[in-house]
Amino acid sequence: MISKDEIDEVLRSYDKGKISIGTLGSHSALNIFKGAQEEGFRTVCICRKGDEIVYQRFPVADDILVVEGFRDLLNDDVQEKLRRLNTILVPHGSFTAYISTGDLMNELRLPLFGNRQLLLWEADREKQREWLGRAGLNLPKIFKDPEDIEGLVIVKFPGAKGGRGYFLASSPQSFHQKARDMVEKGLLKEEDLARIHLQEYFVGVNVYPLYFRSLVVGEVELLGIDRRYESAIDGIGRIPAREQLEVGLNPTYTVVGNIPLTVRESLLSEILRMGDSVVKVSEEIAPPGIIGPFCLETVVTDALRIVTFEISARIVAGANVGIGISPYSYLKHGEKMYMGKRIAREIRAGIEGDNLEKIVS
Repeated sequence: MISKDEIDEVLRSYDKGKISIGTLGSHSALNIFKGAQEEGFRTVCICRKGDEIVYQRFPVADDILVVEGFRDLLNDDVQEKLRRLNTILVPHGSFTAYISTGDLMNELRLPLFGNRQLLLWEADREKQREWLGRAGLNLPKIFKDPEDIEGLVIVKFPGAKGGRGYFLASSPQSFHQKARDMVEKGLLKEEDLARIHLQEYFVGVNVYPLYFRSLVVGEVELLGIDRRYESAIDGIGRIPAREQLEVGLNPTYTVVGNIPLTVRESLLSEILRMGDSVVKVSEEIAPPGIIGPFCLETVVTDALRIVTFEISARIVAGANVGIGISPYSYLKHGEKMYMGKRIAREIRAGIEGDNLEKIVS
C-alpha cells in the first residue's frame, strides 16, 4: 500500500505556485473544474475517448488527457504527465466504480484531496454500517440471506453503481423471480447475485445532505441537500395501476439526475448533528478523518425519523445541483459557493498556510 510519506514526497516535488486540480471526466467533473478555475487553478481532465465533447463545449478543463478507459489513470505515463502538471486529484464516484479501491491504494502515486483510507470504508458495506452505527445514526435492518427476507427490502450491489440493477423484494420468492428478471434484462450478471446486500426498505422521502468537513477552518459545513431522480421507479407513476399489474413491471433505481431540495427547518438540527457525529467517528477509524466533501444518503419517514442507509466519503453527483444556487451554502458563505469551489478554496488555503499535506493522502 502506498504510504502517506510517499504521497508527501510527491507533493514536496511540486511547484506550489502552479498547482493543478484534476479528476476523471465524469460524475462531478464539471463542478470540480469550474470551482477550481474560479479559485485560480489550472484544471486537468482525464477523459475517455469520445467524451471530449463535454469538456470542449463547457470550457472548464484547461488540459484534456484522452485515455481509452479510466483505469489508464494508473498507467505510469499518465501519472507522470499529471505529476509534471503538479496535479492534485479530486476523487468522485467514478474512481471507485471503474478502478478498484485496492488499485487506488496500491498504484495511484498522486496526491488525492481527501482521505483515501475512507474510500475503503465506503466500498465495504459492513464497514460502512459499523461507521454509521458508531456515530449513533438510525440504520435499516440487514438480511444476510434472501431466504431470511421478511417485509420489504431493497436489493443492492457493491460499488458506486448509481442504483443500476437495484430492486425491491418482499419475500424469498419475489427476490428470486425479480433477480432472474434483472439478469435476463442484462441489468445484472449472475456473479452479481453472489454479492447482494439486502436492506430494510423505508417508505419516505429520499434526502441527501451534502457536507464539507474543513480541516483548515475546523468545522463541518452543510453545503446543500438533494434527492435523486431514478429510472424506472420515478417514471412508473405515469402508468395506470391496472397496466402496471398487467405487464408485471419490475422497476429498478438507475440514477438519471438529481433535484435540489430544501427541507423543513426543524430537520436541520438533526442533519447537522448527524454530520458532526460521522466526522467524529471518522477521526477514530482513519485519522485525521473525513477531509472535504461527504454525503449521507437518508430517508425521512412520515414521522420525521431520519434513517441513514449509506455514506459517500467524497463528492457526490448531487452536489452538481448546487452550483451557484444552494441556499445552505449561501446562508453559510454569503456568496455563490458550491462543492467544487469549496474544495478548491480549501486547497488554496492549504497552499497559503503551507500545510497542504494535511488535506491530501
